[in-house]
Formats: sequence, structure tokens, C-alpha cells
Amino acid sequence: MNTSNFNIDEGQQPRTSPFRDQDERIEVVGLDIGTTKVVAIVGRKNQFGKVEILGYGKASNTKGVKNGVVINLTETVKAINEAIQKAEYNAKIRIKKVVVGIAGQHIRSIQTSEYIMREHPESIITSEEIDKLINQVKRIYVEPGEKIIHALPQEFKVDDEGNIPEIPIGMAGTRLEANFHVVVGKVASIQNLVRCVEMANLEVVDITLEPLASAESVLVDEEKEGGTVLIDIGGGTTDIAIFKNNIIRHTAIIPHGGNIITKDLANGIYVLERNAEAIKVKFGSAWPAENSDMEVVSIQGLPGRPPVEISLKSISRIIKARVEEIIQLADAEIKRYQEISNDPVLLGGIVLTGGGAELKHLPQLVNLITGLYTRVGKPIQHLAGGTEDDLISPMYATAVGLLMKGLTDKRNYEYYEYEEESESQNQVENKAVEPNDETAEVEDEPKETVRKNKKIQEKRKFNIYKSVMDFLKKLE
Repeated sequence: MNTSNFNIDEGQQPRTSPFRDQDERIEVVGLDIGTTKVVAIVGRKNQFGKVEILGYGKASNTKGVKNGVVINLTETVKAINEAIQKAEYNAKIRIKKVVVGIAGQHIRSIQTSEYIMREHPESIITSEEIDKLINQVKRIYVEPGEKIIHALPQEFKVDDEGNIPEIPIGMAGTRLEANFHVVVGKVASIQNLVRCVEMANLEVVDITLEPLASAESVLVDEEKEGGTVLIDIGGGTTDIAIFKNNIIRHTAIIPHGGNIITKDLANGIYVLERNAEAIKVKFGSAWPAENSDMEVVSIQGLPGRPPVEISLKSISRIIKARVEEIIQLADAEIKRYQEISNDPVLLGGIVLTGGGAELKHLPQLVNLITGLYTRVGKPIQHLAGGTEDDLISPMYATAVGLLMKGLTDKRNYEYYEYEEESESQNQVENKAVEPNDETAEVEDEPKETVRKNKKIQEKRKFNIYKSVMDFLKKLE
């Protein structure tokens, strides 16, 4: 997405770092700015197409964002800087450009269709014509103060040939048409998000709807084909994306997430929210039947007051009541899609992700409410072997997905490493045959070439060995 129109005040001081600059040819940074935390993940592709994580950083952001919308620029910038600095330290890279996720209750979606008439029907359709069609969609009318974030093509139609799932490059025809899923957001909210990133002296390469990024990291192709609902439960919002036949069909943002569960729990057992969050994470469950009234936890009260004692079953009942409300809203979105599309079959069921998906026994409750098979999605299948266990968690699904989105058009780092070594080798060989008046230096050059060639071969063998070992670890 082009962010050139989103300017900030001049005079920002660049961050200083002892590390090398980000290699923008192969290295991408996903930046997830959420209601409770900011996560930055640095990565690149290995030779198997898997995502190799070079470093990551996480920072608390409880005051800067509410329901997915930036409300305090200073606090958000502070959290971004902290997360980026941690990622830089771990990756030993100075980060310059990031792929940013966007969500929030200001997001809405539109279904529309557009077409173009081709000047030369006998010629084959080109990628330029597809771009022309997409750009035409981006000019459709939206409400004042709104901006199109994504124009995602669904089925194409060429003349009378309809329901073409793939981009019809190479076909011929007079009329090129497509259905589109258009994602729209408030300009002010988008600008504030971009402004925060740029105030942290970073450049926004692209902005991606967060449930699309999460889907990229946790869904497999068969789930997207058979029909699957992704429910991403974050701190401030619950994001929904429905896929069918490998196409995004429906998106929605519910303005409730894990924070409202914590707030209800704090009010129900009379403790501070930070204590309620700790209780939810450690003891919380969405299925009260799994707990006994005899299981009691003692919670530190306010200073000077005695501890609060409450049963785990009572805690679960409070949690279950709010979770049911969120899932019922999600179920309403699922039914809305099924009615509009007249396609009730979702073979892949529901995949839960986000920090809220870690709540114990949540899949059982979701299955009970919706009647659909439910699993917890973790960003594991696309990550290279040796990835830290902490990152293989639903709470990092969005950040990993943003990283994957940015890596879509990147080549793996071994390609560029080999390319640079080959260029270096050619320079040495060319230099060896150039005429030179100093005969002694010319005679020594072939030996230097041999040494460089041997070093290159050894390095390539090591890289291949390392890649094979990583692959074998992945299979264990």
C-alpha cells in the first residue's frame, strides 16, 4: 500500500545502532501494533521457502491502543521503539522498513464487481490489465473519511466464461470482469497508525489487514479450499476471516477481545485488572465443568486488606459468560456469510488464534456454540526448524503472518549469497587475466583465485549441510 500521503513532522532523529542495516532484498520485519502489546519479528526465507526468524521483540502497549485504534501516539511510539530495539538486538540488524498490521472497529468490508473492455480482444490478457482492473476498483465510492486498504479479487470472468478462480493471464476476450472483496478503514485511524511508525523512524512498506496476516501463518491450503473460519482473538478486538475455494470471502471485526474478559473478571472478584489478567492466564478456563468448587485460589487484595479467596469454578463461570458473547457474535458473522453466499459447507471448521486462543478449553465451548469443528492455530507449519518455542504460539500469529506477507516477493538469502559470491569470483578471475606490468603480482593471482574458489565451495557445502539438518529437525 502506498503511504506517501501520510506525512509526519520533520526533524525526527534516526535511531543509532551498532548493527548492520537491514538487507531489504531478503529481510522483512512484521510489526503487529496491538491493544495489549507490540511485536516486531525479523525474518527471511531459507532455501526450502520456510521462514527463518532472525530476531524478535515484544513490548507492553496497554495505554496506546484501544479496540485496535491508536488513542495515544506517545505511548504507542514508545512501545514500538522498545519492541524494535529488542528485535534489533536479537537479530543484530538495524531495522529500517516494516510491514504493519491494521485492525479495529473502524474496518469494514464491501463486496463489489468491476470490469474493463479490452481494446484488442484477440490478444492475451496481461498482468498490466489485471492491475488496471484492480486500480479501477480502488476508485469506487466510499464514505467520506474512509480509505480502501485492500481490493482483493475473487472469481474472474472473461466474456461468457465465469467463475474463474485463478488470475486469467494468457486468456483472450473482450470483457474482463471480477468480483472483489474490498476492505475499507477510516483515514484518520490509518494516518495515526502510520504516523506512530514513522515517529519511531521507520518506513511503512505495506499495511495488511491483521486477520489476513494471521490466516497466512496458521491456515493450510486445504483449509482455505474446503472452507474455514479464522477467529483471531486479540486484546481489544476479535477479527474474523472466512475462506472458501482458496479465496477470502468475508471479513469482520468484533470490538471485543481478551481485555473485556479480564475487566469482567476483575469486577466479578474485586481485584485489580493486572491481577485478574494473571489469574485468567494461569487458572482461567472457558469450561466450568472442568473445575471443582473445592479448588480455591487466594488473590492478593488492595494494600491493608485481606486476600480474596475464590473457587476456580467461579472464575471459569465469569470467563465463560463473556467468551460466549464474543463467540455468539462471531457465529452471527458466520451465519451471515452462509446466507449471503448460499454456501453452508465449511469443511475446515473454525481455527482460533491470537492471545485469547490460549484460554483453556476454549475449542470445546466454540464447538458447542457453533457446531463446527474447532482447533487452535499456531504459526508452526511455515517456520524453519530451530525456531524458538515461544514464537510458536497463537499470540504471534499476526506478526508472523505480516512477516510472511512481506516475504511473498522475496528470494531466499542463499540465492543472493551465492550471487554475490559468484560476482566476487568473476571479479577475481577477470582481474587475473588483465595485463599488468608487474609480473610477480600476475603470477600470484591464480593462487588467490584457487583459495577464494575453495572458500566459496566450503561455505556452500556448510550452508547445504545446515539446511538439511534444519529440515531433519523439523521432521522430528
